[in-house]
Amino acid sequence: MKKVKDGNALASGDAVIYARYSSHSQKEESIEQQVEECKGFAEREGLNVIEIYSDKAITGRKETRAAYQRMIRDAEKHKFGVIIAYKSNRIGRNMLNALQFEERMDRHGVRIMYVREEFGNTPAGRFAFRSMLNLNQFYSENMSEDIIRGMRDNAVNCKVNNGRLPFGYCKGADGKYAVAPVEAEVIHAIYTKFLNDEKFVDIANELNARGIKTRLRGTWTKSSFASILTNERYIGVYSWADVRVENGIPPIIEKEVFYRVQEKLKTKKNAQGRHRETGDYILTGKLYCGKCGALMVGVSGTSGTGAMHYYYACQTVRGSGDCDKKYVRRGYIEDAVILHIRELLMSDEKIAWMVDTFMEYQKNTFENQQLKAAQKQLDQIQAEIQNTVDAIAQGIFTRSTKTKLEALETEEDKQKREIEILTCSLKPQSRERVRYYFEKFRDGDFKDQGFRRSLVNQFIEAIYLYDDEMRITFGCTDDKEPLSFALVSESAGAVRLSSGMSHHSRTKRTPVDSIYMIGAKFVMVCKIS
Repeated sequence: MKKVKDGNALASGDAVIYARYSSHSQKEESIEQQVEECKGFAEREGLNVIEIYSDKAITGRKETRAAYQRMIRDAEKHKFGVIIAYKSNRIGRNMLNALQFEERMDRHGVRIMYVREEFGNTPAGRFAFRSMLNLNQFYSENMSEDIIRGMRDNAVNCKVNNGRLPFGYCKGADGKYAVAPVEAEVIHAIYTKFLNDEKFVDIANELNARGIKTRLRGTWTKSSFASILTNERYIGVYSWADVRVENGIPPIIEKEVFYRVQEKLKTKKNAQGRHRETGDYILTGKLYCGKCGALMVGVSGTSGTGAMHYYYACQTVRGSGDCDKKYVRRGYIEDAVILHIRELLMSDEKIAWMVDTFMEYQKNTFENQQLKAAQKQLDQIQAEIQNTVDAIAQGIFTRSTKTKLEALETEEDKQKREIEILTCSLKPQSRERVRYYFEKFRDGDFKDQGFRRSLVNQFIEAIYLYDDEMRITFGCTDDKEPLSFALVSESAGAVRLSSGMSHHSRTKRTPVDSIYMIGAKFVMVCKIS
């Protein structure tokens, strides 16, 4: 992995500040407050702030933020060595985005530091943090049986469940779907115009000219109609998970019209273009050329028989050609990495170390910053709603105040739902739940590509590939030095354990299939053949 060398921005302590606020409920002072806190942090850390990047009233979901993109370009030019942000959600919409951004910046030798969050720039800290994100997601996706049961009961009774209501419907007093008359007329018009061969762009222009907004209060585009024209709810079909109820919703479109539209859609050209078979490269972003330090990326080629073959190739080789690293077959190297992770997971002692590391990290650094920020934003929205209601009570009732109040109430519902999800998924985890999470990896299907990808994301920091050896930096270790494994051959792409020895400087020759411990690091001694 390439790092910025001594004597440059990183070594001199040059830093920049990134600040952002996202919605109308946050004020300009939010940027100023973030910057002041970051400046104080920089002074305490002995860092020299050379520039401030700020994006105002722009959501963290947008990667096209102007200042954000300019900061990335400057980082790639090695203009600074540290980025300071108030909290991780200023970089992206959640801590996972921030972690991905950290990994991207790390490739350019840039470190990310947060004023109000300390993740720890050590392998153990990064591993525990990544475990926390994955574990929270794991339990968020496997919500408690009570919540699932309640949602299923709603579905069986055809009540409005989680998710946004389709355009044309509103929630009735009984909690079920009800037709929104004005919007329903728009749905009728869209279906009719489509059957009359009107172009999507013309339909969109007409709706925009009439001042009609989409469900998200945005403007219509030619891509706004795909979900509307294929949504079975418009013919009365209620569906949620595996629950499907015919006539469970008041229909807006006649079935005959709906099915005519489906037939017409089949005859239209595929708007998404032709499918390209590129393969699935689970080591992308973590596999580096051992010779030049460049990333290795997925490539494919066709043999004389027409069969597709997939490889990882050094970017330098594909670019300037100033490296002689050979292509390596995807299946061969991925099988080798998965083998080593699997052996790591077989150790009860190593699992115990992971649990201890996670619990210590959670105890020292876990603060539910996202939940606090979400609650603060809800308080601001509710205060603005109250101000608008007070204005209406005093006789200031215009179309603008009515529209603003409706928008605020919609945002309030959305924010409450976000808090509900965060409350469920970001609570501190017990030792038993953490152990169960790690041990579940033992029971996975090691041939399933999705599971293999989750193993790499959870346990691997980086892989450095040479012609005769592979060095793996595991996230679940307190040692930054990678472990070395000899590469014997690629015969038939097979991977098996055989006798060998680690190249780690503190290891000794060890029997076949051996895994042993040096300090808190587990060393696996094996060869690949």
